Amino acid sequence: MPKSPPHEPDVGRMEFLLTLRRRGIGDQAVLRALDEVPRERFVEGDFTDIAYADQALPIACGQTISQPYVVAYMTEQLALRPHHRVLEVGTGSGYQAAVLSRLAREVVSVERYRTLTEQARGRLQALGLTNVEVVVGDGFAGVPARAPYDRIIVTAAAEQVPPALLDQLADNGVMVLPLGPQDGAQHIIKLTKSSTGVTRENLIAVRFVPLLPGQAREL
Repeated sequence: MPKSPPHEPDVGRMEFLLTLRRRGIGDQAVLRALDEVPRERFVEGDFTDIAYADQALPIACGQTISQPYVVAYMTEQLALRPHHRVLEVGTGSGYQAAVLSRLAREVVSVERYRTLTEQARGRLQALGLTNVEVVVGDGFAGVPARAPYDRIIVTAAAEQVPPALLDQLADNGVMVLPLGPQDGAQHIIKLTKSSTGVTRENLIAVRFVPLLPGQAREL
């Protein structure tokens, strides 16, 4: 009996993995994590059919889910290992946290919008991802009670590196974040902390929503 053709999400997922490889994502663990996390579960219903398109998509509270290439690129730059504890600033839909959960021991994710926090918790719980904790809070402040973190990833653009996040980064830790003004050039930067200081590497140009201070009073 001939095999049935794959349904549409499977076709989209295969194409999206091929696109990531063509664009230079070579870390097999990262590719496997992206393959294992069903992106369609993290987008709004109207966008399910294009969940695997290489573009950012809108979610609640005026935020976005980053395009798959940017998720893969930032994750690859973290060079995650199974024993790492990761802080994510800006939970959003929960997709990036889900990918991180496949690569690290523990993920702590902070989100300023309560609605997004609750939605992300529900999605992660439904997928059985028990090593992610999502909290409501101020991303600029991080989650100091759980510090230090081996890796920190920020998924919204700040104009300057938040000092509190650097303080919470462990020695030999790595932070990856978009940096730059909302109306100007933004780049992903990689910071590596050591006993002698912090080294900075400028990476690709990007466009992210702004990292806002404080916890949202509504939503």
